[in-house]
Amino acid sequence: MLNTRILKPADEAHSTPLLIKNLLLTGQRYEPTQEIIYRDLVRYDYRTFNERVCRAADALTKAGVKAGDTVAMMDWDSHRYLECMFAVPMIGAVMHTINVRLSPDQILYTMNHAEDIVVLINSEFVPIYKAIEDQLTTVTTTILLTDEADKTADLPGLAGEYEQLLAAAEPTYDFPDFDENSVATTFYTTGTTGNPKGVYFTHRQLVLHTLSQATSMAALDSVRLLGNRDVYMPITPMFHVHAWGLPYTATMLGVKQVYPGRYEPERLVQMIKDHKVTFSHCVPTILQMVLNAEGAKDFDFGGMRVIIGGSALNRALYNAAKAKGMQLGAAYGMSETCPLISAGYINLEDEAASEEQRISQRIKAGVPGPLVEARLMAADGSFLPKDGVTQGELVLRAPWLTQAYFREPEKSQELWAGGWMHTGDVATISPTGTIEIRDRIKDVIKTGGEWLSSLELEDRISRSPLIAEVAVVGIPDPRWDERPFALIVPAAGQTVTAQAIADHLMPSVEEGHINKWAIPRQIAVYRKFPRPVSASSTRSVFAAISPAGWSPRQAASPRWTKLSALRQAAPGVARCGLFCARRLLLSVVHLLINVSNARLLKMLIFLLYVLILVGFCVIQLVYCRVFAGHSGLISSHSRSRVMALSSLIKNLINPSLLTLVVYSLGNAGDVVRLKV
Repeated sequence: MLNTRILKPADEAHSTPLLIKNLLLTGQRYEPTQEIIYRDLVRYDYRTFNERVCRAADALTKAGVKAGDTVAMMDWDSHRYLECMFAVPMIGAVMHTINVRLSPDQILYTMNHAEDIVVLINSEFVPIYKAIEDQLTTVTTTILLTDEADKTADLPGLAGEYEQLLAAAEPTYDFPDFDENSVATTFYTTGTTGNPKGVYFTHRQLVLHTLSQATSMAALDSVRLLGNRDVYMPITPMFHVHAWGLPYTATMLGVKQVYPGRYEPERLVQMIKDHKVTFSHCVPTILQMVLNAEGAKDFDFGGMRVIIGGSALNRALYNAAKAKGMQLGAAYGMSETCPLISAGYINLEDEAASEEQRISQRIKAGVPGPLVEARLMAADGSFLPKDGVTQGELVLRAPWLTQAYFREPEKSQELWAGGWMHTGDVATISPTGTIEIRDRIKDVIKTGGEWLSSLELEDRISRSPLIAEVAVVGIPDPRWDERPFALIVPAAGQTVTAQAIADHLMPSVEEGHINKWAIPRQIAVYRKFPRPVSASSTRSVFAAISPAGWSPRQAASPRWTKLSALRQAAPGVARCGLFCARRLLLSVVHLLINVSNARLLKMLIFLLYVLILVGFCVIQLVYCRVFAGHSGLISSHSRSRVMALSSLIKNLINPSLLTLVVYSLGNAGDVVRLKV
């Protein structure tokens, strides 16, 4: 490190720490009469908000919260959540935003691992909490959050109901200064295997992230997204990376804020209409639900700006939103990055380009924000060129990246190997710095020794007017290792075939954008995809859309918990089991036929092979009815089953297609074989 010149300050000079409390003061300074709204139940201005934050801090202190304690929150997006996102860290405690869509066992793990002391619980989640309370090891106090008239609940260590506690608390609070490197928030990120991993962020990190985010959102003219005369409503849960940090930014700017509670598409659309919402953010699946809501039919969203993150923004969704008056843009980040790393930006050169080129820029991960450094790294740790073509793992440095996984030293070392945060994403970076995510390292498709980006293929397929939604995955292939397989939801009134997809993609092949072998040989056509797609549990799908007949009490029951776990595990187990059994069967059949000299014996072996295949079909159909039929995750209709059975009969001797056809029976997909 350089030996630079550092001067001694005056004896009484004050070095202001970067604390969250400083973000709270500016909103009232700019727009004291702007409102914060919760559904149709609560509405108050910034003066009242600041007072309620003081009351919440006083109530928590009286409930026994001390500096360094961890306070957990189980709530939907609400004014209460916003108040606690400030009050908890401002008294020196740590705010644990619990992902209420996790399974009860995962929630239990995160609470014990984070060492939660006090838990604020929405009345909807009391049954879930009751199911795990006996296994909690550190919780001493609970506080009830409710919109109902009944302000009581059977909770251990209940200090009282939130509003009643605030009413009895002092309206002012002297928030102290302390070290800006003190931890302010923590939450847990889930993967496909293992327990959730805890990430954490300090006051300094959150303040710097907020300032950078405000610059990216408000100061860049070509994509100006958020100013303090906008109306902001998050459609990303506040337990997902602080709702991407936007509540802190909106509060600092004094923006009018609208909080919708549980995400129900019709309510979201109505709140957008009622409050004239101009800015929001969400993942693609949630936006698709909003656009498909009954209230959104024939409604013009009036230029409402929406940031899409969490997964790639494709052309089909971009065009569908644009047709309804929404302006979409992409951004990139992850739980470990607080989260904002980059956002779409249209520079002067892009402005002079065609509309098609401008759209391409908007739907990319975008340009790194202020204070962010992004590089591409090869497997050997060397850096790769920023030429817009070379692919490598995206690695990052920024002031607000989590410095480790909480109490996970080995995984922390992997995350920060070589002094750079490893994202696990394959990307390219253009000479001007624009990041384009090509795939997750674990999802990239390797076919014939070449790497194929499923995200790029999805984007190009989605440009067809026949397509409403598309997902591309890699499937095993005996010759090429893997082949791309496209899952399609057709646009309304459209019929999609594999040949139509091939015809649509051929211009991209001729123009050199993709190779001919990137065209999927098989597709599956669905009436709809499950919403939202979640790796955590089947229960989370129900929690996201609140279907009739489901309640948190059911989720907390032992029977429901077992069913959820079984349904969660069943698809992977069934697919793996059928695949392995088929591979073994094929090997045995080929061996027996090759060593057998008698024609009759060969015929008997083949007939046995057919009977076993039929057995596989029956197993898959039973699986579909038992595990998927009740959950609503897999649609079905007779035409799909007839076509799938017909395809099965015609392709009994085609081993590479067989697994796909059998799988389609359980998933109501029309599987079409195409030779390219």
